[in-house]
Amino acid sequence: MADDRLTLATDVQAAIRSIPDFPKPGILFRDITTALMDGPLFARVCDHFSGLVREKGCNVVAGIESRGFIFGAPVAAALRLPLALIRKPGKLPWKTRSVSYDLEYGTDTIEMHEDAVKPGDRVALVDDLLATGGTAGAAVRLIHDLGGEVALVTFLIELEGLNGRAGLDDLHVDSLVVY
Repeated sequence: MADDRLTLATDVQAAIRSIPDFPKPGILFRDITTALMDGPLFARVCDHFSGLVREKGCNVVAGIESRGFIFGAPVAAALRLPLALIRKPGKLPWKTRSVSYDLEYGTDTIEMHEDAVKPGDRVALVDDLLATGGTAGAAVRLIHDLGGEVALVTFLIELEGLNGRAGLDDLHVDSLVVY
């Protein structure tokens, strides 16, 4: 039986631990490890993501280092799809393509193997958190640079006040829990 989205979102939100002043004063950190420690809840989240990926007709799942791997790997395995890894520079052993993007104070870079996404692939981009959208937007650019189409961008949590969706304009963005 398919999990009711509202019930799932409520259960996930109840399981997430909020930690004030981490990693610095004024930040309210949303700790997903408590949701991951609940095996049946974690399975329900992965089933939810799998349903979205299937619904959008994706043939590749891409996960952003490192927490995107936590959700992307079981979804890809359940659907028998390839998992494309999006990593920090120097972590992938073969030929890579990279994209740099702006942070609040500086820049960062992400990379993928050149053959992780092929022209015409319909890619589901999976991560734990949508905040400012910088990393997700860079991952979308990277997938497009490799010839893929981003059919879905899905997150466990979205911090709505940081307006990360704005950088993901025309994409189907799904966030299970929104703060």
